[in-house]
Amino acid sequence: MEENYLISIKGRQNVDGQVGKVELTTLGSYVKRGPYRFIVYKEYMSEDDTSQKTSILKVEGNSCLTLIRRGGDNTRLILENGKRHLCQYDTDYGNLMIGIFTSHLDTTLDDAGGRLDVSYTLDINSSLSSTNELSITVKEAKNSDVKN
Repeated sequence: MEENYLISIKGRQNVDGQVGKVELTTLGSYVKRGPYRFIVYKEYMSEDDTSQKTSILKVEGNSCLTLIRRGGDNTRLILENGKRHLCQYDTDYGNLMIGIFTSHLDTTLDDAGGRLDVSYTLDINSSLSSTNELSITVKEAKNSDVKN
């Protein structure tokens, strides 16, 4: 797959009143296959770390987002509007079974790109762990968008 799309991700996490934010802009792929749209990009855990993880976002309309992460810790998280799913979350320290309740999922993705917004909570052993917001923008990369 060609990495010819600019993918911007903004995340916000609230844990016991402590708010954390993350922003990432990277090149990746964006394709439509059947009823699904796939956003694929690589992540590096730090600037010193050369190992990469591949993140795949599988979007099904305005109702379901599946986040698949490969590369050491393989994870599959299902975010479905108005539903709670139990998912296996792999970490360097072991596996966790977490609950994910998606309160809001909205997308304006089309063939040219667009935006995906999702709000969800994570729970461990049925105890609230965090509330989260994720906003992802996908657009075709232009030469002026890419810095060497």
